[in-house]
Amino acid sequence: MPLPLEGVRVLDLTNVMAGPYCSMVLGDLGAEVIKLESPEGDSTRKLEPKVNDESYCFAVLNRNKKSISADARDPRGKEILLRLAARSDIMLENFRPGVVKKLGLDYDSVRQVNPSIIYASMSGFGQTGPYGRKGGLDIVAQGMSGLMMMTGYPGGRPAKVGIAMHDVACGVTTLYGLLGAYIGKLRHGQGQFLETSLLEAGLAWTIWEFSAYMGGGELPAATGTRHRRSAPYQAFRTRDGYVTVGANGEKLWRAFVTRVMEQPQWLDDPRFATNPLRVRNAEALQELVEHVLATRPTADWVEKLDAAGVPGGPVYTYDQALDDPQVRHRKMVHELEHPVIGAMKTLGLPLKSSGELTSIRKPAPLLGQHSREILLDLGYSEGDADGLIQAGVVRETRVG
Repeated sequence: MPLPLEGVRVLDLTNVMAGPYCSMVLGDLGAEVIKLESPEGDSTRKLEPKVNDESYCFAVLNRNKKSISADARDPRGKEILLRLAARSDIMLENFRPGVVKKLGLDYDSVRQVNPSIIYASMSGFGQTGPYGRKGGLDIVAQGMSGLMMMTGYPGGRPAKVGIAMHDVACGVTTLYGLLGAYIGKLRHGQGQFLETSLLEAGLAWTIWEFSAYMGGGELPAATGTRHRRSAPYQAFRTRDGYVTVGANGEKLWRAFVTRVMEQPQWLDDPRFATNPLRVRNAEALQELVEHVLATRPTADWVEKLDAAGVPGGPVYTYDQALDDPQVRHRKMVHELEHPVIGAMKTLGLPLKSSGELTSIRKPAPLLGQHSREILLDLGYSEGDADGLIQAGVVRETRVG
């Protein structure tokens, strides 16, 4: 059974995280992804750690892709790109707004050679508006979305989320936009232009915060690990670490108090009579809970939580998370062979399915590894390819 996007051609002009994450998943779904890189390569190729001078970060983010390295500023390089665009179903870019227009590779230019193209642009703030020409990074978007003011602990300095959240959010948002546009093309026969930004994509994930502000005028502030609407729903200190507890309902609260904490008198405490009261008195509740939890290690409390049917778990370091038996069982660490790095590990596929849906078929490409193959497929001769490579318009890296 073929993968769902088998036969779909994607021309990927993106760099760093948001765009490459989107095109990686398109590749996982079966699309043929051709990553166009400048002669210098995606800037992620410079990130450490490196193994045999190849970036592990790049290798994890760019599986299931081919690489052609060409200088789009040279008319000969632009011609290669337009030939690729003419035969592609999807094209995506994340340059600063205005750059692709200057290169003659914007949507209006590309649809002259491919009227049915689905073309996606990603940027820091969007293609329009007062910040439409401003460059953006994840850290900037985290600050401007209000996210940094609601992350961390009360009274502390603004804190960023531990991952590049806006980058990934932008990639995921673009992904569902592209899939929706492609379904629309199959039904109605038309391509289209779509765009999103780091700021908008991350802001769209602030569901509870938006609701609280618009519905009640509540300005979201940092709450540590606590939930804004439920308690107890946070990480608590134990004798040897931390445990998360999600007793966010009356039945779970009663089970937590009686079967896990073994403190039935808390049920009669007026401060904790209802969930809103428990949220209001979360500090006092935490003090009582942690006084009990300090008597035993995290593993014991996880066992008691599981036995009582109360959601909870240990707070891991990242290495512990990857080594957890559930994570290993679900194959979230995948092994493959890279032509330079050798045997390596990459993140596994988070989707599991009854049929063929996603697969990891090949490692990330070397810079320009497929340049010659792609040129020949576009109709260039071996002599043409040699000439373009010798002129520095195209860069080639051979395996072996």
